[in-house]
Amino acid sequence: MHRRVFLTSLLGASAAVTGLSGCADGSAAADTRGAATKPLADKVPSGTSLKIASYQGTQQLQFRLAKLPALPFTVSSWVNIGAGPDVINAFRAKSLDLANNAGIPPIQAHYQGFDAKIVAINITRKPNYLFATKPGSDIRTVADFKGRKLAFSQGQAQGVVLLRALKQAGLKYDEVKLVPLTSNQFLTALQSGQVDIAPLANSQAPAYLKQYEGKGAHTIPTDVVDLLNLLWAPQSVLNDPAKAAAIAAYIPEWAKGQVWQYEHADVWNEEFYVKTQNLTLDQARGISKLANKPLFPPSWDEAIKWEQETADLLAEGGFVKKFDVSSLFDHRFESLAAKAVPAEYRR
Repeated sequence: MHRRVFLTSLLGASAAVTGLSGCADGSAAADTRGAATKPLADKVPSGTSLKIASYQGTQQLQFRLAKLPALPFTVSSWVNIGAGPDVINAFRAKSLDLANNAGIPPIQAHYQGFDAKIVAINITRKPNYLFATKPGSDIRTVADFKGRKLAFSQGQAQGVVLLRALKQAGLKYDEVKLVPLTSNQFLTALQSGQVDIAPLANSQAPAYLKQYEGKGAHTIPTDVVDLLNLLWAPQSVLNDPAKAAAIAAYIPEWAKGQVWQYEHADVWNEEFYVKTQNLTLDQARGISKLANKPLFPPSWDEAIKWEQETADLLAEGGFVKKFDVSSLFDHRFESLAAKAVPAEYRR
């Protein structure tokens, strides 16, 4: 069953599979060991530019509101992209140089034969996702997922949160029906009854409940977390000394932006959730109360351990082959985020 789920999901990712047999552009086939250990340049060369992911415009808004200094390079485009499979597609198409995702997309990219590296880590200690039911559902606990249709995106954080929740509840993969979807399909699948359960981000749940709670939809919170919020980039980008230097310059400002948002939740509620997401102020405040305090570890040891556990969990289900995840981390960037923030945000 799970091989079929994997193949269906993979084939459904369209452009993500077009380069599987030939990965000359930033692929695992290239010898990049020398580039990965070359010291980062102290200064970003003039004329350098990056294409950076900014889902729903969050990065530009964060930088503007926090009044962060001008970056020492040109952002040629802020790409409105967030889902892991879409990011991998964009990396392959060379329309994106740097992205913000959870821990699972780099694992998926590796399994697809695409070489990319993690360059920054923000640890999340509290759940960012909860499980939402379709309207009229009688499901109340994760144990009730047995025999039900569950929205599953193996290339995104929502996928690993679901797998970890099933494992915690003692449910085997063949005791549920995993329906391969990407996260942007989850709401439609719930509304239509295509699935019984879908993991939704904390920020998505209020709008869904506002529309369907009266029709019997509800949420099931758990204590399952997805530990990693990270920045990553194709190896081909990191092989370019100018672009690598630009990424190194971006990481501290990215970290400062996360801290600013956390410390100025009232402003963010108004400027982002209310003005751009059309949520009420009460809904925005509810989301902010669940927000994780950003934590930028000086050492990536915990992150690597977590990433290995995630990869092993996927391998157990037959979704990927087992491998050593230490190859996914570019340690040249390891301390940059932590050095940029106050001590209370370093863990």
